[in-house]
Amino acid sequence: MQIEQALPLLGGLSPAQFMRRYWQKKPLLVRGAVTDWKNLQLPLPRAELFELAGQEGVESRLIQQKSGAWSVKHGPFSRRAIPSLKTEDWTLLVQGVDLHNAAAHQLLQRFAFVPAARLDDLMISYASNGGGVGPHFDSYDVFLLQAHGKRRWRIGKQKNLTLKDGIPLKILAEFEAEEEYLLEPGDMLYLPPRYAHDGVAEGECMTYSIGFRSPAQHELAGDLLMRLSDVDDMDDGDTDARAATPIYKDPKQAAVETPGAIPPEMLEFARAALETRLSEPLALARALGESLTEPKANVWFEPEDSPAMLEAVALDRKTRMMYDGQHVFINGESYRAGGRDFTLMKKLADTRHLDRRDVSGASDDALSLLSQWCEDGWAHAVSR
Repeated sequence: MQIEQALPLLGGLSPAQFMRRYWQKKPLLVRGAVTDWKNLQLPLPRAELFELAGQEGVESRLIQQKSGAWSVKHGPFSRRAIPSLKTEDWTLLVQGVDLHNAAAHQLLQRFAFVPAARLDDLMISYASNGGGVGPHFDSYDVFLLQAHGKRRWRIGKQKNLTLKDGIPLKILAEFEAEEEYLLEPGDMLYLPPRYAHDGVAEGECMTYSIGFRSPAQHELAGDLLMRLSDVDDMDDGDTDARAATPIYKDPKQAAVETPGAIPPEMLEFARAALETRLSEPLALARALGESLTEPKANVWFEPEDSPAMLEAVALDRKTRMMYDGQHVFINGESYRAGGRDFTLMKKLADTRHLDRRDVSGASDDALSLLSQWCEDGWAHAVSR
């Protein structure tokens, strides 16, 4: 992506300018951010969205407000479970639409000026007149793109983020709006993390939310420690090295009158164990890359027959692929890489496809790996 090129998506700003001036700093309203809906084959027809909400493995929620009381139901939903279009004040949220719809995935790629490690998914919010989820804040950056109908947004940068008690939604107890915008199809509003907002549909309405990953430090630490504890991923797979790993010994341990007390020496042994694991070359980097590319629990791939001849390849839209200075990561797995093949794999991660010229320059090992990914359904052989 040309990060210095002005984009209508960002109101005439280049990605570089947007990231410097607005990203995680302040909101941005863009009128006419997306105008080529027909080219994108969007917005998604209402019937197709409802059908998606009825599928197993698709995360969906139905939110309603009746007489001031909120209710939340989780899918999948049959068509009969979705309220009548004439009923007001309800919202259907369908998460991860980009994983199931090629056009939604294509739209998501327009935001590739943000690292893939941060990009999460595209959620579609369908609402009847008056529908919304109440005033709230997100802990992550979000682009709110109006795809159909109109939605009125009120936003505010408030410090009081106390939530209401006794309701199934995270709704602010005291919402203080500072600005108000009516978004029509193609308009988009960017909001930094923890920026309070409330969107209400004016008539039938469909909003696309492009959300980003913002892992909590303690959650990330827990996942990384779990991955680092896996002795099977130690560098070089050296069985002798694993066998030589120190075990706790206490030849000088005296008899104790308080057996419930943990020996201080064991605490120090545990501390040294963590420090040793973290000191291994590339261990943390490998664990992070595997964590960031791990597919969500509701994602699965359809295996395919191995192509007789691999001419060009494209990643499946559900595949997460990234790299660092020494590794290629794909769907929770890591590979050491270098040289020409590494350049090729980095291009695949960045652009999500390789043409015939790219593939023709791949080594036999790289071709074997690409073919295996095609068999696993992580990638697909294409004609380009």
